[in-house]
Amino acid sequence: MTETRPAPVARPSCDEGALLPLDAVRGERAGEAAPGAARRAGETAPGAARRAGEPARGVPEPAAVLPVARVAVDTPLPHLDRPFDYLVPAAMDAEAVPGVRVRVRFAGKLVDGFLLERTEASEHQGRLARLERVVSPEPVLTPEIAALARAVADRYAGAMADVLRLAVPPRHARVEAEERPEAPGGPGTAPAPGGAASGDAPGGAGPVPGGSAPGETTGGPGSAPGETTGGPGFAPGEASGDPGSAPGAGGPASGETPAGSAPGDDTSGGPGPWADYPDGEAFLSALAEGRAPRAVWTALPGVTGDGPDWPRAVAVAVRETLRGGRGALVVVPDGKDVALADAALTAVLGPGAHVALTADLGPAERYRRWLRVARGRVRAVVGTRGAAFAPVAGLGLAVIWDDGDDLHAERLAPYPHAREVLALRAHQSRAGLLVGGYARTAEATRLLATGWAGALVAARQTARARAPWVRPAGEDAELARDEAARAARLPSLAWRALRAGLERGPVLVQVPRRGYLPALACMNCRARARCGHCSGPLALRSGHAVPYCRWCGRIAGDWRCEACGASRVRAQVVGVRRTAEELGRAFPSVPVRTSGRDGVLTTVGPGRALVVATPGAEPVAEEGYAAAVLLDGWALLGRPDLRAAEETLRRWMNAAALLRPRAELVVMADSAVPAVQALLRWDPITHAERELADRTELGFPPAVRMATLTGSPAAVREMLGEVALPDGAQVLGPVPVETHRGDQVRERAMVRVSWASGTALAAALKGAVGVRSARKSPEPVRVCIDPLDVI
Repeated sequence: MTETRPAPVARPSCDEGALLPLDAVRGERAGEAAPGAARRAGETAPGAARRAGEPARGVPEPAAVLPVARVAVDTPLPHLDRPFDYLVPAAMDAEAVPGVRVRVRFAGKLVDGFLLERTEASEHQGRLARLERVVSPEPVLTPEIAALARAVADRYAGAMADVLRLAVPPRHARVEAEERPEAPGGPGTAPAPGGAASGDAPGGAGPVPGGSAPGETTGGPGSAPGETTGGPGFAPGEASGDPGSAPGAGGPASGETPAGSAPGDDTSGGPGPWADYPDGEAFLSALAEGRAPRAVWTALPGVTGDGPDWPRAVAVAVRETLRGGRGALVVVPDGKDVALADAALTAVLGPGAHVALTADLGPAERYRRWLRVARGRVRAVVGTRGAAFAPVAGLGLAVIWDDGDDLHAERLAPYPHAREVLALRAHQSRAGLLVGGYARTAEATRLLATGWAGALVAARQTARARAPWVRPAGEDAELARDEAARAARLPSLAWRALRAGLERGPVLVQVPRRGYLPALACMNCRARARCGHCSGPLALRSGHAVPYCRWCGRIAGDWRCEACGASRVRAQVVGVRRTAEELGRAFPSVPVRTSGRDGVLTTVGPGRALVVATPGAEPVAEEGYAAAVLLDGWALLGRPDLRAAEETLRRWMNAAALLRPRAELVVMADSAVPAVQALLRWDPITHAERELADRTELGFPPAVRMATLTGSPAAVREMLGEVALPDGAQVLGPVPVETHRGDQVRERAMVRVSWASGTALAAALKGAVGVRSARKSPEPVRVCIDPLDVI
């Protein structure tokens, strides 16, 4: 006998209203019964008829117009790097505009996200979850920044959520409530992101006339380095465009003073420092006319009464951009340079016409200034690498100063470089780009070689007249006079330069290492002193301190050499504080000031002083330094780094540019080294062109695109075996890499492709990372595209 059991009756759950069938969104809006909502399990036909034409119980009524919201969910999972569709309840219709922060239910949890756009329907055939809450009605993610974040994520094989964490600062509710903008007019009034947020390829602005994306122009890495045609005010280094069609070209919000019209010290319209460059005035004219010139600028050295000339030159370029009806963005390496550019912009534009964005402002003040930019109150921004994503309305000029500084490289995933971010943004927004510095990087030289940008260079006679008098310590005449000069850290030439300079003003001593004695060795056998626990290098904090490990921090008071058993140590590398201590004994009547990791000086007075600084922390003297000594050149040139020579010349020229014209500069390095020769002639252009030619011949960036995969040996090999690399890809390694923990074993592999295959390489690596994330691989692999520390 077969037992017949009744069919189970489905009971609605308490949160059933959180989901709504997609056909219900379409049907109920037209006044029809949604079949999926009417035919619930266990519901009779009369019940369905009774609810025809009205929303089901517990189901939120969708918005009448554009009921589907496309949301970028803040999730760290790479395989979920795409927008998701959610239902917009009618109660949130007015606040749920593109760009606002929202809370949604994702994988059973409430997570944050950004509303990218509103659409009429969704391609998803299942049920849509509703928006749980609009966190704030403030639109903080503009369509331009959303498209830029998508492009940066694709360029660096990362996730859009990681880029948005870098682009949009955390919300500060009290700051938002201080001055609420006008209520938005509804979802139909906000512009859509142009489809870039939906996973499509960004760049809705279309190809730039007369040029293309950086690195994708004709010529390629095989072009002659430094070969350009025309100046920066015209082709090929210019993107044409109608200034009237630029977004936000109508000017600032009503009732506010237009940026650039406030009274200042230099609002007369003169070219300022650009008068020293043959193409400088043409560059300014292009900005004032609303065009988009792209230039690589080799700045002149020297310090006037107002400090270096480069901040004022940047401020004049920003002023002309604002006069052309567009916004400007300036990115500099650190807070010291932000202070210089901030003062120059205030003097040229007037107070209140720009904002400075730095990390040390604090969350409230930084968000307050960022909101002024997002609301269109100001259209000029200066800041560090995070400011590259500032939502400047109608961007007309992006400036990056000293693009070779490693501070421009982001330390967080996906590790973008500010120069590449600004180049992508300038291409998408049809804006101008200015890459400036005293030295020139191989990446900037490649922009010139491909014709994507033009050169802004002063006349040779002008540069030589303003450059310092460089003297290498290894000259034959000096060696004949002082035999000990070959091995001495401070030979007699350097002492004479310091004494003569102190009679006329402050002098600068650059030391490449921070601390007191950052590296120790055995007194007996000269073997490197290392920690017995983690094998890290030992160092000294002061002359009376006990050696400690720079990796794990343990005190090594009972250290003994593993090679000979001796217990005494000697200095292998001398830091900035030990150098200041020695110079203080040699010049007891002269004040000694240090600038470095413990504290960075911004300026020093014109009086007698010994300034000892690490590279990048040199303060600006009011009237320029009377002399300078660049110590320990071997420590910079001898680094096992692909960019060692380029980085050394950049650091030397940045310090030398702070001297008075024709002031004496002593460099402690062999005069036969190419970087020293470039400093002697003050010719960074030829050095950069040779550097690019050498890398092109050897197949190193920026002549090619390269990615590094770092992780455990098993994880790296597993990923290399699974990833579908583009044709022609070369895999180098994997090889072991040094870590700060002795118990960790890490390997790194490098993948090299041509520039034409760079996009395919990033897509392949991103897909491989997504596959590992989807199957929850326990060992992560760090993927970095075009890192600074390739070798």
